[in-house]
Amino acid sequence: MLVTLLQLVKKIKRPIKKCKKSIKKSLNYRLVLGPLTYNEDGLATRHNCDFMKDERFVQAYNRGKNTGSWRGLDIHWRMHVLCWAANKAKSLEGDFVECGVNKGGFALMVMHYINFKALNKKFYLLDTFCGLSEKYITDEERKAGIRPGGYGECYEKVKKTFEDFDNVVIIKGTIPDTLPQVKAEKVCYLSIDMNCVIPEIAAAEYFWDKLVSGAVIVLDDYGWAKHRAQKRAFDEFAAKKGVQILSLPTGQGLIIKP
Repeated sequence: MLVTLLQLVKKIKRPIKKCKKSIKKSLNYRLVLGPLTYNEDGLATRHNCDFMKDERFVQAYNRGKNTGSWRGLDIHWRMHVLCWAANKAKSLEGDFVECGVNKGGFALMVMHYINFKALNKKFYLLDTFCGLSEKYITDEERKAGIRPGGYGECYEKVKKTFEDFDNVVIIKGTIPDTLPQVKAEKVCYLSIDMNCVIPEIAAAEYFWDKLVSGAVIVLDDYGWAKHRAQKRAFDEFAAKKGVQILSLPTGQGLIIKP
């Protein structure tokens, strides 16, 4: 009986020792890597995020946030990606297009960040300005919790926000119905954020041949669990076009036109 008890104690000690090693290893990593530097909008990291201290970024971010577009959330890293994309695109031929505008937070921040007023380009803003349209939501998306509407009427507010920009064109209505109203022959920047598959793929297909080499497409919903249908559709779209989507930890997807 004594031998059996000793054997049992040894068996118990082994996993405890392993557990202690695992905890010690975890603590060592914690000490080496340090505390979190960023923890918002579904992303937590210890990586460098000095862009949040950049004065130009801070001013632009506050402009966007003050529109009320982000419903009180902080989304610094997502906006950092958009600013990077816009900064890259501004030196290319073509105009800017945003499909899915809401109150204009994304667009206003980007415009302020790259001083869009000074560019010889147009920025097309397309939205219903009152939320999602019933006819373009799939059954799969309804099951995932995507519903029509969801956003208040904001068309007049958006017109007011951008009234000082002579090179901004605001187009009200559902996509794909309004796409032909975009008169740009070339596009260097395309932001897509409409929360459902049909209008998003329609926009990507419509503008693909207009996108210049090096142009950037930013897919805001690509990596979010609620929008798996969009990810699947865009993966198929990318395969058909012979490109690869860069999946970002912000939940965004990034495409560079060859």
